[in-house]
Amino acid sequence: MKHFLEGIVEWKTWAAFCFSGMIIIYTVIAALLGQGEIPISWVFSFLVLASGGSFFQYLAFGPRLIKTMHYTLRLVVFAVPFFVLLAATAYFFQWLPDADSGPWLIFVLIALVVFVVMTLAFEVAYKLTGKKYDGLLGQYHKRREEREEK
Repeated sequence: MKHFLEGIVEWKTWAAFCFSGMIIIYTVIAALLGQGEIPISWVFSFLVLASGGSFFQYLAFGPRLIKTMHYTLRLVVFAVPFFVLLAATAYFFQWLPDADSGPWLIFVLIALVVFVVMTLAFEVAYKLTGKKYDGLLGQYHKRREEREEK
């Protein structure tokens, strides 16, 4: 029960950060486009998306549920349900016109590009962090060997 409650707290924290980020980004874009307000339905849709997306992120990348899955499979476990949630949210909250397929195609392409760019950014960040820690570990072993020689 303790682990379940800790997981809920982690998920709520991730969802809150995600929701806050969405609101900040939307506010900046809306202000640049001359909009003076955010429709309450959009705020609610951001809450749905942040809550569900954070759950899928927690499921796929969190350390509690899936511990030994390959990273590529984790990406699939996250990306597929998140895209379904994203498309369903866009549909039910009428982000795009239903009758015209052009905006929906652009929506799908933008979602795919954002996913690929973010995945590559995380890969680069993990590789850089890994190299940093490899260097620190190498320094530690070198100092340890020097101590043992004395």
